[in-house]
Amino acid sequence: MTESLRTGLAQLAPVLLNKHATTEKMLTFCDRAGRESCDLLIFSEALLPGYPFWIEHTDGARFESDLQKEFFLKYYENAVDIPAGDLTSFCEIAKKYHMAIYLGCIEKPVERGMSLYCSLVYINQHGEIDSVHRKLVPTYEERLFWSPGDGNGLQTHKLKEFRVGGLNCWENWMPSARMALYGQGEEIHISVWPGSQRNTEQIVPFIAREGRCYSVGVGGIFRKADITSDIPASEQFRSSAGPVIANGGTCVAGPDGKWLLPPQTDIEDLFIVDLSRDEIIKERLNFDPAGHYSRPDVLELRVNKTRQTPLSDDLFST
Repeated sequence: MTESLRTGLAQLAPVLLNKHATTEKMLTFCDRAGRESCDLLIFSEALLPGYPFWIEHTDGARFESDLQKEFFLKYYENAVDIPAGDLTSFCEIAKKYHMAIYLGCIEKPVERGMSLYCSLVYINQHGEIDSVHRKLVPTYEERLFWSPGDGNGLQTHKLKEFRVGGLNCWENWMPSARMALYGQGEEIHISVWPGSQRNTEQIVPFIAREGRCYSVGVGGIFRKADITSDIPASEQFRSSAGPVIANGGTCVAGPDGKWLLPPQTDIEDLFIVDLSRDEIIKERLNFDPAGHYSRPDVLELRVNKTRQTPLSDDLFST
């Protein structure tokens, strides 16, 4: 028997458009996971400072809308500036508990002006940021507020005996993006979502079967009651929204595609699952997507990991 990886899945609601309050809430889950001896803790897509649920409820596609500009201003002000230290507290608690963290956030990188990116950040067990993956293609209305990312963060990371990798939301439907991680030895696939069982119940076990890996889906929660009065057009937002906007759907499937944790809905909680590498090895007897079933003599995938920048010199670090 090989050692196991204790994995924590944090399903919670943000304090929408409030970076500091959401950070404090997330840190309580970090502390709880650390005290539960988790090796890895995962938060949902865009959790810090929240997914832009307001777009479809406040006429978000209207061009030159003063209201949408107000939303963007507040979103930008509360977005994550990594070089400025906005994730330092997460790095410190990761180091304290010797626990890796995958964290979904809205990033505002200075080298890309004031554009915002949906980013999945990996913090290792030493409290160091190893990768920042910017979502390749924002989905549908997300394109009104988020910019398309690049391949720089398409990386896997060694964690104990495992290699872990992750994608944001509908990126998980992109075959080439999945293969880019399988080809780097991925054994635990992390998919993060704004929340809802309809997003995770089919693709999480499918990825497990395709990759013969553990497939972990983490979704968020958001309800009408979470729309606070300091959010622009809060009354309009509330009147358009149903009682539950995102119901979670956090789940885990084993390398055989069977549920280890069926989709969990409508509750904020920390779910913990222990993963054994032995089960991955067993399932790859028949199918190994980056091994004997990859046929590199016939099929080849090239991945551009260059960090996008409008400048060709070294003014900004890549």
